[in-house]
Amino acid sequence: MQKQILITGASKGIGFETARILSEDGCKIIAISRSAEKLRHLATTYRHIHTITADITNPDALSIIQKDLEKNRIRLDAIIHNAGLLINKPFSDLTDADWENQLAVNLIAPVRLNRILYTFLNKGSHILHISSMGGFQGSDKFPGLSAYSSSKGALSVLTECMAVEFAADDIFVNCLCLGAVQTEMLALAFPGFKAPVTSVEMGKFIADFALNGHKLFNGKILPVALNNPG
Repeated sequence: MQKQILITGASKGIGFETARILSEDGCKIIAISRSAEKLRHLATTYRHIHTITADITNPDALSIIQKDLEKNRIRLDAIIHNAGLLINKPFSDLTDADWENQLAVNLIAPVRLNRILYTFLNKGSHILHISSMGGFQGSDKFPGLSAYSSSKGALSVLTECMAVEFAADDIFVNCLCLGAVQTEMLALAFPGFKAPVTSVEMGKFIADFALNGHKLFNGKILPVALNNPG
């Protein structure tokens, strides 16, 4: 039976490559992004792509997503929370609005989505949070990334909590803390830094882990890094 996988932040970078790879493997992808134009490119270029244009930080978007899944009778086998925001600013310069925006994308949006998508999950489904080495306890930390790293660290703890709560329903939850991957976000955090891993390479890893990682892991925070920046 065809696997159905929802991916946020699917219009570019790692999310785009993960969606492409999974679609080429025969999975049906529910691709979510704010950019209708980029989603259109994804859907017209590759097969098995169903798109939903929505800003996941907007509470109104939740009903749009929910109604779309109900209308199309979609049952999910995996959710990949890939959408992310990185604010690079010294701690003393961060405003309340900066912190609220950072947490809204990297933590609150996955919380809300998991809440409404729970009823669409099949038994044995896999919820996969995409975090960062910046949010991995004990990793090197970098100036300007306190809000970003804090939000990703909270996502890691959320993973452990959800895995316990959802275990009785045979739903698995894991978190991948990515290291340096050559993306627009990395360029923002570390200008001029050349990552050893491409978005295509990381997309392949995430695609495989989303399909198979929960057979070996549950409630785990796993570093995926050659180098520490992330």
